[in-house]
Amino acid sequence: MTTKNLGICLLLVVVFVLTAGLSDNFLDAYNLRNLIQRASLYGLIGVGVSFVIITGGIDLSIGSVIGLVASIMPLMMVTHQVPAAVALLVVLLLSLAIGVIHAFLIAIVRLQPFVVTLCGLMIYRGLARWLTGDNSPGMGQFKALRQLSVYRFPVGQMTGLGDFELPVTLLILVVVAGLAAGFLNLTVYGRYLLAVGRNEQAARFTGINTKAMIFVAYIACSLITGLAGVLFVLDTPAVQPDSYGNFYELYAIAAAVLGGCSLRGGEGSILGVLIGAAILQLLFNAIGILGIPSTMEFAIAGIVILAGALADEVMRSWLARRRLAKVKNS
Repeated sequence: MTTKNLGICLLLVVVFVLTAGLSDNFLDAYNLRNLIQRASLYGLIGVGVSFVIITGGIDLSIGSVIGLVASIMPLMMVTHQVPAAVALLVVLLLSLAIGVIHAFLIAIVRLQPFVVTLCGLMIYRGLARWLTGDNSPGMGQFKALRQLSVYRFPVGQMTGLGDFELPVTLLILVVVAGLAAGFLNLTVYGRYLLAVGRNEQAARFTGINTKAMIFVAYIACSLITGLAGVLFVLDTPAVQPDSYGNFYELYAIAAAVLGGCSLRGGEGSILGVLIGAAILQLLFNAIGILGIPSTMEFAIAGIVILAGALADEVMRSWLARRRLAKVKNS
């Protein structure tokens, strides 16, 4: 565990202990299970956006992609009686296509990631509303399929908690995060992604196919977002196409930045993103438990992103001074 990850891990422990000390309802089996469920779902989109942030990019369309997936799945399965396997394949292929389009516009056409994904945010939201007529039937009737997102693994009796269960989404997050961490840390292509984020031009001069790596980053982000969108809609009996998924990109970016991903690119770890997502959801949970107005959620997300950006800047300045001091002393 790096020093940066150790710091946010300690922050997670401090927030957890403080919340548990201030509220008797926090260490309740039902509350902890829901907290793990939410942290797992938001951790997934945090892992997805970390790929593009590591390359120095950004994806502001994550919430709208989730809204689109959550709207057209029930549209296909309820209104048009499309089999579940076909509907799942369609939404994952749609997510793949979105990633390819983003990457093409950014890597080939050379548009700014902010512009491309901001336009995507509006386009996908508009498509979701137009295709469904602003009225989605929801997935409440597909109880068996919903187990992919709402199933709980029984853990047994735990001291002070009683019967405890772990949501299946935690297992899905562990698998996806493990694959992402393995790709970034154990393969040469993961190092290529980091190199593109540090200096794209220098990476190109060393022979790295930077355009291909940008395609990898945006496709990975969109596919993971599509998977998360499926799990989100299966976890929710009904969705509103005009608002479902709104601001989820902020939660994902906040988790990634808080977890150590630099918005300038070239830095980041999957473990840090998971801890960042857990801290964010823990803060939101504390807001509800401690009776703080829920309208403070967005303010907290903004403060978290700002704090992460400031910490990144301070860390970079400190490392630069340290390297300079070493050069002078050598």
